[in-house]
Amino acid sequence: MPDPTLTGRTRRTEHAPPVALDDDATLHAMGYPRKLTRRFRAFDNFAISFTIINIISGIFSAFGMGMAGGGPRILIFGWIGVSVMVLFIGAAMGEIASAYPTSGALYFSAGKLARRHSGAWSWYTGWLNFIGQVAGTAATDYAAATFIQSYIAMQWDYTPTLRKTVLITAAVLLVHALLNTYTVRLVAVINRISVWWLIVGLLVIVISLVSVPSHHQHAGYAFHYANTTGFHSAVYAGLLGLLVTSWTFTGFDGSFHMSEETVQATVNAPKGIVRAIGYSALTGLILMVALVYSIRDYAAEVSSAAPPVQILLDALGQGLSKAILVIIIGSMLFCGLANMTSNTRMIFAFSRDGAMPGSRLWHSVSPRTRTPVKAVWLAAASSLVLVLPGWWSHTAFSAVVSVNVVGLFLSYGIPIFLRLRLKDEFQAGPWHLGRWSRPVGVVAVLWIITSNVLFMLPQATPITASTFNYAPIALAVVLVIATLWWFATARKSFHGPVSYGGPDEVAAMDLV
Repeated sequence: MPDPTLTGRTRRTEHAPPVALDDDATLHAMGYPRKLTRRFRAFDNFAISFTIINIISGIFSAFGMGMAGGGPRILIFGWIGVSVMVLFIGAAMGEIASAYPTSGALYFSAGKLARRHSGAWSWYTGWLNFIGQVAGTAATDYAAATFIQSYIAMQWDYTPTLRKTVLITAAVLLVHALLNTYTVRLVAVINRISVWWLIVGLLVIVISLVSVPSHHQHAGYAFHYANTTGFHSAVYAGLLGLLVTSWTFTGFDGSFHMSEETVQATVNAPKGIVRAIGYSALTGLILMVALVYSIRDYAAEVSSAAPPVQILLDALGQGLSKAILVIIIGSMLFCGLANMTSNTRMIFAFSRDGAMPGSRLWHSVSPRTRTPVKAVWLAAASSLVLVLPGWWSHTAFSAVVSVNVVGLFLSYGIPIFLRLRLKDEFQAGPWHLGRWSRPVGVVAVLWIITSNVLFMLPQATPITASTFNYAPIALAVVLVIATLWWFATARKSFHGPVSYGGPDEVAAMDLV
């Protein structure tokens, strides 16, 4: 059972609900001094997850996968079903975020929730979250590079290639790293702008798709099924189509990771998670329906280099399609920036507890910006490594997406599973699920297991060097390294989240 002196909580009873403590007092009670500036309010915290989920980026970047694997039936009804499952995960995570509002987020809570072997649970949760977050940044910026090339091809005589995609991705990663290094206050402002960019952009896209085309598909088109994956099993193809929604709904742990920079984090962080998922589910469904009913030539569009771009061109013409592409590219760039910001905070916290090579370097904080600048560049370099196979692989994007989803959702599932094992011993925060905590957690864990199996399976046939889903290999490499390192030295030196002392001691260490 977590030590109440470390969590800063008292046992919840019917007559004495938990009360949110002062932010610094809560952090000090968990054994950490304040090193980061609390510049995020409720809307800012929500904005980070809403921007990372980013329905415009997620739907447009993976829409072709859904068209091939199941078509409109899976795209629309799969969106509804998976959104509900993800909401269960978000609610279960929110309850944990309220109890442990730290930048360490998932790996910290795993260490605190484990009855035994807390160091090992925390270690593996942290490494899964790290590789998942790195892959999220990589996949988003890779998708942005793809759409940037589509725009350039509309404007000039330009032929997109795999190598050009990797080079543009590297340039985007560089820009995002520079922004996180030198303009930290601007990043917070950009995250607020991104929410309105998404909302206004969604309205522009949906209104255009509804009002401009001369005709749309018939009402029953939502039930149309299509399978162009090459796999003969309709069920298997349909399951692959669910990956569109699963990929879109990643990164909402961003609100959790920003806890140490959020005002009233014990309440605002969990609310940020749940609100980001809920609003994304509703607005995403509207966008999905608008796109599906704007399809004209299914065979030609699904076989094009960028199916959603071809749908826009066929439905809206080149002029308006260019304007909408700007909206899509902007959304992807906002998403990639927010991804890197969240990833950096995870690296900072994990290194703070001595769990990464060169930990002292990665958790150092810039005296000027009060942010972990060196961790920013580690995040950028790691993301670039993951997209390098795109130099020759046609399935690089789907593989990086798989690494993103499997890594993140496993790291989501571990603390939820450990919380279930604690039952009534769990020390709840001010935001909790009450009697619904256990059923919500069970559903969340079951869906995480199911979706992760799907992402590890082959996604294209025939399986060749250029179509092979290298996600299992990438994840295996990370887990093997983490395991070898764990048994070689880490199990002796890393015992889970580190406490820097009692509340009064760490309060004296505050740097801001």
